[in-house]
Amino acid sequence: MPPLGLASIAAFLADRGIEATIVDCYARPDSDHVIRDYLMEKRPAFLGLSCTTSGFLDGVRLGAFAKDVLPGIRVICGGPHVSALKMDAIAPFSAIDMLVLGEGEQTLANIMKCEPGEEWALSGVVCRLDDGEIRTSGIRSAFLDLDALPFPAYEKLDGYPHAYRLPIFNYPTVPSTSCLSSRGCPYSCSYCDRSVFGRSYRYNSAEYLYEHLAYLKERFGIRHVNFYDDQFTYNRRRVVDFTRMVADRPLNLTFNCAVRAEHIDEELLASMKAAGCWMISLGIETGDAELLALHRKEANLDLLADKIRMISRAGIRTKGLFMIGLPGETEASVKRSNRYALSLPLDDINVSIFTPFPGTPLYEQAHGLGQFEENWEKMDCMHFQFVPRGMTKERMNKLFLRFYRSHFLRPRVLLGYAAMVWRSPDSWSRFIGSLGDFIRFAQTNKRLGAED
Repeated sequence: MPPLGLASIAAFLADRGIEATIVDCYARPDSDHVIRDYLMEKRPAFLGLSCTTSGFLDGVRLGAFAKDVLPGIRVICGGPHVSALKMDAIAPFSAIDMLVLGEGEQTLANIMKCEPGEEWALSGVVCRLDDGEIRTSGIRSAFLDLDALPFPAYEKLDGYPHAYRLPIFNYPTVPSTSCLSSRGCPYSCSYCDRSVFGRSYRYNSAEYLYEHLAYLKERFGIRHVNFYDDQFTYNRRRVVDFTRMVADRPLNLTFNCAVRAEHIDEELLASMKAAGCWMISLGIETGDAELLALHRKEANLDLLADKIRMISRAGIRTKGLFMIGLPGETEASVKRSNRYALSLPLDDINVSIFTPFPGTPLYEQAHGLGQFEENWEKMDCMHFQFVPRGMTKERMNKLFLRFYRSHFLRPRVLLGYAAMVWRSPDSWSRFIGSLGDFIRFAQTNKRLGAED
């Protein structure tokens, strides 16, 4: 997935006359060499690093690496991990000079224009002074108007759009990309981080959204977009207005989005389908009603099932997003969740492993709710770093694999993937080309490059 946050920041800075280059360390296996060569040639004043929890320590490594290559460069970290931990994310790591807390565009622009040593006075900054003291003026309270932002600087991403691909069978055509049309979420689930945007929820207008997609189509030839919003349909009016614009001026694009069951209906789904909606994802998390009620307000599995069937009837593919290992999880609750998933007309699923990330309500309670090994590098939703009370890591792994296999061995699902030969031919091409790696993963649950 393209690093949309960095691309947005780069575009915002460019509008203010500040040059920025992006090196995507996930897309570039040779990123260390690229960064070193850039530092030696361009000698920039700052290195900015956007870090999730699992990538944070690698960011610290890159900061130290950069200072070895270019002494005097100032290293700034942003992202959800540092926004959640604040002082604890800078004090032990001498390679980091500053943190940007929360929304990054305006804060980073202010840093660029600030006199050295005075950054600590800016809201949204944690700063290490020359004498080693760490100071901050707190988090920025003002949020940006998203319609006032320039489109992300996609052109600064090496190889875009072809270097970026959605998961197989999650798109009909290529080139495809990811896009954001809102920030934040109005809900407060126990497992979700709120450290960057708080409880705010902002969105682009229908007009901005339409022009953004038109730009992606005309500039980069994009044919399918995955909206990475938490709640694409929360504001029903803007989605209706957007679909009407597409009806009046067709874009010939398809798109995916994620929704909550409370914010869709048959009329809206019909208009979304006509506008090119190809797949909708819903966060189900668990099919055990009592467990779901512990972690999410207004939990209603019957409503979820009705809306999933409604999406399927509208001719839109459905993807269920599940989570295994929440506090309170038992073998019985996993089996109930599995049965619930099998009762639904889901075309695809994703099962993530619950991880108590910094910034989530469950993070502070995790040690009292089970066994929690806070190893940041493994906190990537692919390892059981948290094991619910009464369970073992070995048993959770077996239940996790059984959950996945029960879905992918369903005749209906297998026929659906067979139909992708003509619905998503690029997916089948990628699948066949990586068949050996796929079989290895299916048998061992170990990712490419993972140590035995």
